[in-house]
Amino acid sequence: MVPTLGGRLQTRVFVLVVVGGLVVLAVTPLLVSGASIGDLYQATYVVLAAVLVLGLAWEFVYHFLQQFRWEKDWPTMFGLLTGINEGLLVWVLLSADVLPTGTSVSGGNFLIVFVSVWLVTWLWVNGPMRVPWIRWRFRGGRLV
Repeated sequence: MVPTLGGRLQTRVFVLVVVGGLVVLAVTPLLVSGASIGDLYQATYVVLAAVLVLGLAWEFVYHFLQQFRWEKDWPTMFGLLTGINEGLLVWVLLSADVLPTGTSVSGGNFLIVFVSVWLVTWLWVNGPMRVPWIRWRFRGGRLV
C-alpha cells in the first residue's frame, strides 16, 4: 500500500522527533564553534524544529505532485533527494535570521547536522523502522 498523506505526516513527526532528536543529541557536541554547548544545542534543536514544521508543509506539496504519478508515490531515491530542497529552504531562513537560534550557525555546522539527521532518518524509515512496525506500510504509513 502507498503511504497516505496522514501516514506520511505521522511518520515524519515521529521520526524527526525521536530519531532526529537522538541524532542531534549525539552530533551537536562534535560541532566546532565558539559558542557554549547550551547555545549549540539550542541552535541545532531550533533547526530540527524548523525542518519538522517546514517538512509538514512540504508534505502537502509532495502529495500534490505525487497525484500526477501513476502509483501516487515517490521512488525511494526521491525521498532522499527531497532533502536538498528542504535543506536549502531551512538554510535560507537560517541565514536570513528568521529562525531564533540564539547563536550564529556556520554553513559547515549546518551541513553536518542537517545531512546527518536527514540520512539517518531516511535510512531508519527505509530499513529498521519496518521491524517494530511491521504493518506500517500496510496501514498507509500511519503509526497511530
